[in-house]
Amino acid sequence: MRMSIFSGSASKELAGKIAKDLGLELSPVEIFVFPDGEKRIRIKENVVGKDCIIVQSASIPPDENYMELFIMIDALKRSGAKSIRTVIPYLGYQRQDHIFRDGEAVSLEVIAEILTRVGMTELFSFDLHSPKIPDIFSVPVHHLSALPIFAEKIKQDFNLQEIVLVSPDMGGIRRIKEVAEMLNNIPFATIEKNRDLASGKINDANLNGDVRGKIAIIVDDMISTGQTMAEAAELLLENGATKMVAFATHAVLAKDSGKLLQHSSIERVVVSDTIDVPAYNLFPKLEIVSIVEVAAKALEVGS
Repeated sequence: MRMSIFSGSASKELAGKIAKDLGLELSPVEIFVFPDGEKRIRIKENVVGKDCIIVQSASIPPDENYMELFIMIDALKRSGAKSIRTVIPYLGYQRQDHIFRDGEAVSLEVIAEILTRVGMTELFSFDLHSPKIPDIFSVPVHHLSALPIFAEKIKQDFNLQEIVLVSPDMGGIRRIKEVAEMLNNIPFATIEKNRDLASGKINDANLNGDVRGKIAIIVDDMISTGQTMAEAAELLLENGATKMVAFATHAVLAKDSGKLLQHSSIERVVVSDTIDVPAYNLFPKLEIVSIVEVAAKALEVGS
């Protein structure tokens, strides 16, 4: 197989698992960090004429991880790689895919332009914030999902008659409908929030749907500060839900989100491993399920 797989600094654990599933070993890459923080990257194997894969989530710190990815792609291109497929399980800046206020940049378009200019030939990513995001890229985008994995876990762990799905905001309606269909069209509810566009702070929230006497399964694409999940859980509790469990694809877990969620009324927090969760971000309520098989299968199909 003329294929090589490389890992950036942000996704070594996930990349190793994907490589193993593909029957490969991670290829060596030298990443030297200068005293001022600049990185020098060198590909340490012959990749001439090879199909190459890079796995790198644009998680915290996103700017640093993206810059490393840009340079890795350039290094592979200059080393004669036939193709450079990038697996960015968590696509940083995806929430900045259009202009919200006058004077703002469309930051994701900047990221897409750089990735394609330096030599990315295909992109694989999970549960994008908007279904329109692939249109921003000029190369093929494979939009993969952890939602079927979540649906299977919900089937295993709960009696479907006892649960109601919940979208923590109106932007997640498409997502919650998909999961509901996977679970025999079980009922769902949505939370409508009024958010300050400048600060991101939630001013007020209202529940649409009935959760009384039910286990509320909150499903979202990511957990950043944890505030959305924690506040959603309180609203559901006030409206008669007996228990709250949260599912989210991307464990961004910024600031003190782990502490906030651990002390929230949410009983369990289930995330995928699109982002390698460092030890300091682990907390007792957190459960991690793997997207490795989904990613490996997509890469095999495209090889």
